[in-house]
Amino acid sequence: PGIKVDKGLSPLPGSNNESWCQGLDGLASRCAEYYKQGARFAKWRTVVSIPCGPSALAVKEAAWGLARYAAISQDNGLVPIVEPEILLDGDHSIERTLEVAENVWAEVFYYLAQNNVVFEGILLKPSMVTPGAEHKQKASPETIAKFTLKMLHRRVPPAVPGIMFLSGGQSELEATLNLNAMNQGPNPWHVSFSYARALQNTVLKTWQGRPENVEAAQEALLVRAKANSQAQLGRYSAEGESEEAKEGMFQKGYTY
Repeated sequence: PGIKVDKGLSPLPGSNNESWCQGLDGLASRCAEYYKQGARFAKWRTVVSIPCGPSALAVKEAAWGLARYAAISQDNGLVPIVEPEILLDGDHSIERTLEVAENVWAEVFYYLAQNNVVFEGILLKPSMVTPGAEHKQKASPETIAKFTLKMLHRRVPPAVPGIMFLSGGQSELEATLNLNAMNQGPNPWHVSFSYARALQNTVLKTWQGRPENVEAAQEALLVRAKANSQAQLGRYSAEGESEEAKEGMFQKGYTY
């Protein structure tokens, strides 16, 4: 069991209309209490926007906040999930996403090291390296896998045990195909998934809050979980996927 410990995004003064993530104040005592209650991992989500620049200030703030959170979590016995989400918003190319992702992850690991975070005791939850959601050309799963793995190999030490991807508004099918493509060869880390939307979209549409749909919704969840279980082994086939699984879930300026 784990818990999201940040206190959400807030406007970052002096930036290009960007955000910073709150929640460091009192985090140590909260983590100690969560551990007593049975939690064993923590999650902290901050975001970086490519259309906003991103500014050096926003990148530094995101990286430093993640590093402080990770150090505090480890100090209290929790495994920190490190999640700087590079938003899909924008019409930029996949090459531009790679450039920003490499910059962000360079800062993140610099500050993780500065804060004496044990790399063997964290999990990463990055975005996949894709074109912006409004870019005119879609990228194939093979291209997304190539660019994402290039970024990870350049920036993520092999001491880190696992890369657990977020879906960031991709369709269920896209996220699964991309993950599968990344696992066609050996990686120095376990490359897997930590989606919310790309596991739940079809489930929620099937359930609709109605008791009579619970069993069908559970079946839909098992289908998605099995598909991604196969994808993190590189053995997934999209044959027989539903139309719902192909629906994109991108929302401009998405927050939760």
